[in-house]
Amino acid sequence: MKLSIFTIAAFFALSMGVCAQEQETDSLEGKKVVLDEVFVSAIRVTKKSPVTFSNLTKEDIKPRNLGQDIPVLMNFLPSVVTTTDAGAGVGYTGIRVRGSDATRVNVTINGIPYNDAESQGTFWVNMPDFASSTESLQLQRGVGTSTNGAGAFGASLNVLTDGFSQDAYGQISTSIGSYSTLRNNLKFSTGLLNDHVEISGRLSKIKSDGYIDRARSDLDSYFLQGAYKDDNTLIKAIIFGGHEVTYQAWYGIDGQTLQDDRTFNPSGIYTDLNGNTQFHNNEVDNYKQDHAQVLWNEQISDFWSTNVALHYTRGRGYFEQYREADDFSTYGFEPIIVDGSEVNTTDLIRRRWLDNDFYGTVFSVNYKKDKLDLIIGGGLNKYEGDHFGEVIWARDASNSSYRDSYYDDSSSKIDFNLYAKENIQINDKWSLFADIQYRRVVYRANGNETGLVDDTFNFFNPKAGVTFDLNANNNFFLYTGIASREPNRNDYESGNPVPERLNDLELGWRYVSANVQVNTNLYYMKYKDQLVVTGELNDVGAPLRENVGDSYRFGLEIDANIKLGDKFAVRPNIAISDNKNKDFFIDRDGLLQGLGDTNIAYSPGLVAGNILSYMPCDAMSISLYSKFVGEQYLSNTETEASKLDSYFTNDFNITYEIKMNNVVKSIVFSGLVNNILNEKYVSNGYTYLDSWSTPGNTFEVQGYYPQAGTNFLLGATINF
Repeated sequence: MKLSIFTIAAFFALSMGVCAQEQETDSLEGKKVVLDEVFVSAIRVTKKSPVTFSNLTKEDIKPRNLGQDIPVLMNFLPSVVTTTDAGAGVGYTGIRVRGSDATRVNVTINGIPYNDAESQGTFWVNMPDFASSTESLQLQRGVGTSTNGAGAFGASLNVLTDGFSQDAYGQISTSIGSYSTLRNNLKFSTGLLNDHVEISGRLSKIKSDGYIDRARSDLDSYFLQGAYKDDNTLIKAIIFGGHEVTYQAWYGIDGQTLQDDRTFNPSGIYTDLNGNTQFHNNEVDNYKQDHAQVLWNEQISDFWSTNVALHYTRGRGYFEQYREADDFSTYGFEPIIVDGSEVNTTDLIRRRWLDNDFYGTVFSVNYKKDKLDLIIGGGLNKYEGDHFGEVIWARDASNSSYRDSYYDDSSSKIDFNLYAKENIQINDKWSLFADIQYRRVVYRANGNETGLVDDTFNFFNPKAGVTFDLNANNNFFLYTGIASREPNRNDYESGNPVPERLNDLELGWRYVSANVQVNTNLYYMKYKDQLVVTGELNDVGAPLRENVGDSYRFGLEIDANIKLGDKFAVRPNIAISDNKNKDFFIDRDGLLQGLGDTNIAYSPGLVAGNILSYMPCDAMSISLYSKFVGEQYLSNTETEASKLDSYFTNDFNITYEIKMNNVVKSIVFSGLVNNILNEKYVSNGYTYLDSWSTPGNTFEVQGYYPQAGTNFLLGATINF
């Protein structure tokens, strides 16, 4: 489908008449208790802090929240680039900030680490529809302030789940869209019972066939919260989780297939005994993850408060593969004799499992009096993971049995950190920020890919800054910070990785008035032994990285929020950057070649976005979302073959609310048309050097992940 500019104009014209139905009623989800924000206060910042950040609230997210993952909903923040394996925002999604991939974006939920302890990545597919239980989020770019979990090398994302509601409500939402996408969810809150207790929750179901062939998703999730409050205490007990079954779409396609059949998915392909091409119908990723959190905030006195949290995450699941002519030796099979000939390969179906537990505590103490705001906090967390594989079917089984295990690896990781940070208001103009963190990591693993690992890391990460308030409208800041972090599990596949270190320098200016807000910052991120993405993937689709010595990211970011009268608003942002490996070398055909300074992979030099909103009345909102991502390289060698073209996409979003005074308080209709100009673009890919097929003549092989053309989502939410 295509949406013309005339169709969009018609929406604007019709909106004036439709708005005549507007009625005024109270907020549907009740009044949120401000105390909820204390759970993230230790790691979030405000405009008084010398840190670069962006906030998204529930109200910001709501118009576009029709089943797509949180990274997709964050796509229009400064320096953010998102991608989806299935091509349409449902299923596996990824995010990069300032060119840094998801393993460098430190994610916490209510202050509790969410990144996978071993891969350091975030898998939002394990928590489908989590945006529907998100009260707000803050994205800190650069090193930022000390937080829990792995050190941030690109950004920190702090998510606060649904707030405490004083008023009871119920909500039923459904949305449908392209590629047979269907999302249903149910939310409720009891409101405040006996002035102290609230119970709330959500159930969600999402299904989609995906833009890419067979890239289907079948996703379930839940969220249940019990809260208690009095004058000085807020306690929350939360359980949430999800179960995802997604057909694999992480193989990508080559350049010729991109031209001829851009939705082709090679996953699961095999040739049957009659020579016909088939696709395994269960080439899926099947994973379930459950989280439990207990959060306790206590206001001890006018000056002292504490936060303590206990958490536990249970994850288990597998991905299934059909393998043609695999070697018996991989699975411990003995060769067999068939018709007088030795057979040592077979077609088979295998499952590779991950079974893990993650648990621990995070805590902080806050002293706030007069011009001093001091926070002391930390965390102690442990990860225990089992990696094992099993064969569930083999054409020639040899000495195997059903579900024979062919490898059984284990790993553990202990992560301990302590931090202290303070803001001191020197006078009406100047304030100082200081932040120190000690972090100790003990990682042990065994496996064919990693070898035996027994590493201990000790990191000291200081940060400091100064803020100057010129007047009520203008604010300047200077920030410097150091971050250090350990390699992830996949890094050990590449040899003997060493920890990486980052020195971050930020200089910023903020302007705030009634109708205009502008944030401008200049940053220089200098790395030592940065683990940069090489462009290659391992055998489970995870990016491989390598230490590159010296490298840097230098850029300018500007974003604004401008009200144009009572009905129009515009929110532009732009990020211009230079991202370089210094004196980069590559081993090619046995020769070490120096390439000089090269662009860091997956780091576009220009990323820009804009949101143009028209609000003819309180009941209606119409927005045009635009995103430009400049050209980028899939590798660090700057070859033309590894270059991804720039792209420019536009999304159209409309919401209309009919308010009532009955049992049904309101009905909200939402419409989202993504990529209205039907841009044929690729947001992600991979590359590797192939010398197997032509020994002595190495050449580059590329794979691409095409994204959907014009597609839509339509939704309705009934509020009680």
